[in-house]
Amino acid sequence: MSILQAAFVPDERTIFDWIETVFARGVRRPGYAADRWTENFCLERFRELGLDNVRLEPVRLPYWEPLESAMIVRADGRESRIACFSLPHSAATDDNGLDASIVQWRDETPGTVRGALALVDVPLMRAPADLPVMLAGAVTRETDTGWRRYDPAGTLAGANQVLPFSHQLMAVMDASIAAGAAGFVGVLSDYPGDSNRYYVPYDGVARAIPGVWINGSDGAQLRRLCGAGRVQVTLVSRAIRHDITSYNVVGELPGADDDSVIVGSHHDGPWASAVEDASGVSMVLAQASYWSRVAPVDRPHRLVFLLNAGHMAGGAGVHAFIDRHRTELARVVLEVHLEHAAIEMVERDGGLAASGHPEPRWWFTSRLASVEASVREAIVAEQLERSLILPPDVFGPSPTTDGGPFHLAGVPLVNFLTAPFYLFDAIDTLDKIHRPSLVPVTRAAIRIIGSTHGMSAAAMRQGRGDPCTQC
Repeated sequence: MSILQAAFVPDERTIFDWIETVFARGVRRPGYAADRWTENFCLERFRELGLDNVRLEPVRLPYWEPLESAMIVRADGRESRIACFSLPHSAATDDNGLDASIVQWRDETPGTVRGALALVDVPLMRAPADLPVMLAGAVTRETDTGWRRYDPAGTLAGANQVLPFSHQLMAVMDASIAAGAAGFVGVLSDYPGDSNRYYVPYDGVARAIPGVWINGSDGAQLRRLCGAGRVQVTLVSRAIRHDITSYNVVGELPGADDDSVIVGSHHDGPWASAVEDASGVSMVLAQASYWSRVAPVDRPHRLVFLLNAGHMAGGAGVHAFIDRHRTELARVVLEVHLEHAAIEMVERDGGLAASGHPEPRWWFTSRLASVEASVREAIVAEQLERSLILPPDVFGPSPTTDGGPFHLAGVPLVNFLTAPFYLFDAIDTLDKIHRPSLVPVTRAAIRIIGSTHGMSAAAMRQGRGDPCTQC
């Protein structure tokens, strides 16, 4: 049985230093120089910690780099420019741009945008902060979901959460494309902070028309112009797009048996991205640091540490890892994914301010009684308030994490995630890290991993075994 050895847990300063180091390299999109540097940084840390079989595994994925994003608007005999950001992997224009009229999108008359630029409002989803637990009850048909919520101070009650997605998720352009639009202008209406630097979609899929994001203020002005008469726009969206090879970074530690626990996150991000996912890199390094100091006999199983590539290219890295190791998955006891130690930001006095709380914590947990019990015990032991224990399929076929494909591959999992609205925005800077979370989440993950001691992968899948209560 694995007992948590507190002296081996990295302290907050150490974990935050890793975040700071990765963040300082700059924009970390797949294949960018900062992402290449981070691959090597993770590789070196794994080697320094004494992990075995440290390696890079290749991942083919699409590289996308915007070169120029511009909108020139002509109306009422006047010309103006609107700041914009190109939608990732949307079609590029030539150097002169695309000249077209712009038409406001209406669901009831999609055909009006044919041959024009579609001006589409894309508000982010807003929902009660504890809605995921209500949905969990509907999915699992539970009459009592109180155990799924750990919020002793009651801060989730009556609170609303702004999520980083619209209802269209990755398909924000699809209706405009189907309607025959020549281009897409997405308005981030009601977006906290009034930003246009929104890296969505990130599925890595090439779209057939060019598209840009503009902020809500400029969108409101453009709608007024459209309401007053014809508006002509030159849209410039130039970018580089081609396939490259990136790398998953992998290291291992032997344990009490040859079944395995995978501990993962991703090393790329949409911007310099402190939360998404320099924090995930740091939390995996914290696990590797801890378990490297524990005697092999006290590690519950063989431990595989995975920092995968290409989350911002459709999860290419995790899919590549699963495909490469598919025959080994039957011996995986648990996959633990760690993403986003985030602070909650709220709108206040016309700006953004920290609420003083962590962003609601989602713990996607396979519907296995022993695993659910160990997650609950770990959360309570570490007093991780604002935690919700959710079934993997609460929002759809798999969790909204980079580790979600493991669930589809039949692997039991615990995936930790927060979903702040700024997750795909350039405002994801070091001040968005919820530093008080770093050590307790690390300790909770150690407890959860340790709770699998003595349980085989086969027994886990059959729902047999008791959770560890002493780690």
